[in-house]
Amino acid sequence: MAQGLLRRPRQHRCPCDISWPVSIIAPAGATVTRSRFSNCSNALRLFQRGDVVKRFLKSMLVASVVIGLAPHIAVAGQQPANAAPRTPEENEELAKKLSNPISDLVSVPFQFNWYQDVGPLDLSTFILNVQPVIPLELNKDWNLILRIIVPFIGQPPLFIGDLSAFGVGDVTSSFFFSPRNSSGFTWGVGPVFETPSSYQPTIGSGHFSIGPTAVALQQTGKWTIGVLGNQVWSVAGDSRRADVNQMFLQPFLAYQKTHTVTLTLTSEMTANWEAHGEERWTVPILGDISKLDKFGPFPASYELGAAWLPAHPDVGPSWSIRGAVTILLPERK
Repeated sequence: MAQGLLRRPRQHRCPCDISWPVSIIAPAGATVTRSRFSNCSNALRLFQRGDVVKRFLKSMLVASVVIGLAPHIAVAGQQPANAAPRTPEENEELAKKLSNPISDLVSVPFQFNWYQDVGPLDLSTFILNVQPVIPLELNKDWNLILRIIVPFIGQPPLFIGDLSAFGVGDVTSSFFFSPRNSSGFTWGVGPVFETPSSYQPTIGSGHFSIGPTAVALQQTGKWTIGVLGNQVWSVAGDSRRADVNQMFLQPFLAYQKTHTVTLTLTSEMTANWEAHGEERWTVPILGDISKLDKFGPFPASYELGAAWLPAHPDVGPSWSIRGAVTILLPERK
């Protein structure tokens, strides 16, 4: 989510053509420079695009296996000794809280993302986001909700001559101060901090960044509609790296189809204000379905979805697959 090192252009030659350098932005937000494809590379790219359907099916299969097997493996491994089954009303309340990013519910989501058509060879980027949510009761009127996102990133080469990379990206910690109320409208505001965990230029920004964050949502009946956003600026870090100036905006709409099944349409837009033209915006449109079940002794949500990116940097991605497992730690009343 942050801008990275601006590299010097690398020239690429082949018998057919001489290419020229262009600036790109990596999916994780790192800015690099690569050479535009020659005629030979264009031919290779066209050939590889014929493999898109195959890679889509493989990604869907992997995500489906992860989501489908997880509850069965967990339940087989451990069953609660004296836990009473949850009522449909309790399941409905849990599913409703899952649609609220600042609900008073301790949760530990593991979000698996496969981003497609990345880099000059149209390869895949894998990102596992571990993002615990911890609500704290300050007093009878206010809650403090801590949301942490730790991304584990596997990145393919982003330009001709580049190497693949793996590491932990910038860690995002958001603090939402939210009033306690029983109405359908919920809001929260506070600071957000991004801390570097890797100095690989295509994985992390190399900067400490801070800024404001806010969320507001309305829950009425089976519907939830809202928006979450933040803006961060770099304040310290590697002076050789480009500054961070980036916005994140996530509108979301959720419909609770049954007591345990929820349909969600969302976007996770980023705007890198240091970039220009088509390189500035990344706009995915994501649809997913989630099912409330169990993970051993704990209630858990299992999610499967896909996204199309109508706006993205030249490096990609153009579409993605998502699978997620969210372990819940509700308070029993």
